[in-house]
Amino acid sequence: MREDDGVQRNNLITSSEWAVVRLAGFGPGNGAAQNSVWRSERGRGMECAAKGSGTPCSGAAARLCARCEAVAYCSLSHQIAHWTHHKHECDRLQQQMKNLEFVNDFPFTFSREATFQVCAKQETRCSFLSKRGLHQLGMWMLECHCGASSSFDCLGLNRGWDLPSVLCPCCGPDSLVSEQLRSWRDYYMWRCIPLDSPVALLLHWPLTIYHAAQLVGVTTLNPEVSDKLHIHYLGPEKELLQLAVFGELLALFPGVNIHIELVGPAIPPQRDGEKIHIYKYPCCNEDGCECKLAGGNTILGKQTGVTSALTLQLWQGFYHDRYRDVIEDSFPHLVIAPNGGIAAYSSWLPSIELIAKIDVPAVFTDYCEEACHLAASCIETVSQRPLRLSVQLNPFRQPMAVEDSVLLLPCYSNCFLFGM
Repeated sequence: MREDDGVQRNNLITSSEWAVVRLAGFGPGNGAAQNSVWRSERGRGMECAAKGSGTPCSGAAARLCARCEAVAYCSLSHQIAHWTHHKHECDRLQQQMKNLEFVNDFPFTFSREATFQVCAKQETRCSFLSKRGLHQLGMWMLECHCGASSSFDCLGLNRGWDLPSVLCPCCGPDSLVSEQLRSWRDYYMWRCIPLDSPVALLLHWPLTIYHAAQLVGVTTLNPEVSDKLHIHYLGPEKELLQLAVFGELLALFPGVNIHIELVGPAIPPQRDGEKIHIYKYPCCNEDGCECKLAGGNTILGKQTGVTSALTLQLWQGFYHDRYRDVIEDSFPHLVIAPNGGIAAYSSWLPSIELIAKIDVPAVFTDYCEEACHLAASCIETVSQRPLRLSVQLNPFRQPMAVEDSVLLLPCYSNCFLFGM
């Protein structure tokens, strides 16, 4: 039996557990089969889909739409009142719910704990991190609600993995990327990391950039890229306390000088215009590891002679307001907006119009398929052109479910993506 076969068997969920999972949005099933477990646990974190539309809610949103099973209501009267709106999305949500098994499929030994158990409120992000000694530490600070008040004034530059070397990529890879990485399993195998390592919870940021670049053809094989890659990264928030993890791009784009312009209102005004140079990977927590030695934490270093460099520059404000400043030294090969919430914020409109005008590949991600669908519709309307990339599942989405999501659709950071 292969090691990964054992991993899959360890992650199997029993039929009785799936009965709860179905009601929590983690598998197909009959919405009428609601039970006390779902009412008391999952329902506690849900909002009535008709909330704010008229009369006050009468209680917990424990009444599923029996057709799509993606939204919940506090009462029959609210469900009836909301039908004039929901009827336009019900079929679409029903189709999205059919993809649950694919969306929730990860190769890790902790997959069940980080998906089903989080959604069923048997585990929390806090408990998951605490079991691994990572709660409220360094780059892991914002991976649960406890770090929500953390200040972006102190950016995550010199923070390490807070993990032993065997569980994290603290040094350069043994070999260059020979083939395109298509999954977390591919990446972990290339970097010789065991599937019980939680580093994917942070590495989804650089791996999503890598995947987006591959999808739109922005690779080292592209003559326009050659040895320099310019990326405009829009709307960073929690990433600002995890900047060290972007050092993994040095391994993913060997021999390339990468320039990333991080543009967004969350950047502290006093850091506006600041440049950050990254030449190494985040360190592990072992004092004797070569990542702590001078020259030990290099990018393939002496074996290949291939060197890379990563420069991050911070720009406070909206993209359309700062664009002229940003392009003085950096016209983009790629624009990316992770977890953009395009349809939810009207402030995106001028930036979308600008991106359409400059006509460079742009990739947007969001927490669920429906959010990407709504965002894609907005962008097609504004740009008056078809999408460059249709809405699709991101293989490098964060492998831990979002807690207390509004919809019963599975939600993960950087879950789905599309491009214009």
